[in-house]
Amino acid sequence: MSETGRAAQGDLASRPVDPRTDEAIAEVEEQFTILFNRVSAGMRDRAARVHPDLQPVGFKLLSTLVRTGPVHAGALAGMLLTDKSVVSRQVRILEELGFVDRQTDPSDRRASFLVATPAAIEKVNEARAADQAQLYRNLRQWGAPDVERLGELLARLNDLV
Repeated sequence: MSETGRAAQGDLASRPVDPRTDEAIAEVEEQFTILFNRVSAGMRDRAARVHPDLQPVGFKLLSTLVRTGPVHAGALAGMLLTDKSVVSRQVRILEELGFVDRQTDPSDRRASFLVATPAAIEKVNEARAADQAQLYRNLRQWGAPDVERLGELLARLNDLV
């Protein structure tokens, strides 16, 4: 965060608390809870669309591999903010399902890259496309100004966390 941002936060901390603001924050918190629950359910659905035995965490890992391309397991754990043991366990499952291959790192023959297979890429992209189409259908009903405002507010929120 910039010095200007820190100074602004300090100024805000000295202001009296408006009870309406706290009520609004509580409503935002409630809406995030609903949203996160729906996202969780969506992850389960997307995972099942890719393969009935795929868990949501496995789908998250696999979709990250599809998006980023080849990556080391440690780097993948860092991207997902999870433990390497979780990645290792999920990679074994994904390999068994035929969704992930390992390729030797040419710069370090002891290490390997994790790579999504063509079948995984196809299935993940199909699942994403269906969800993306739904999101676009829904948000087009709002109109550009509201969607732009949502984007701005989400960016501001992301800057805070």
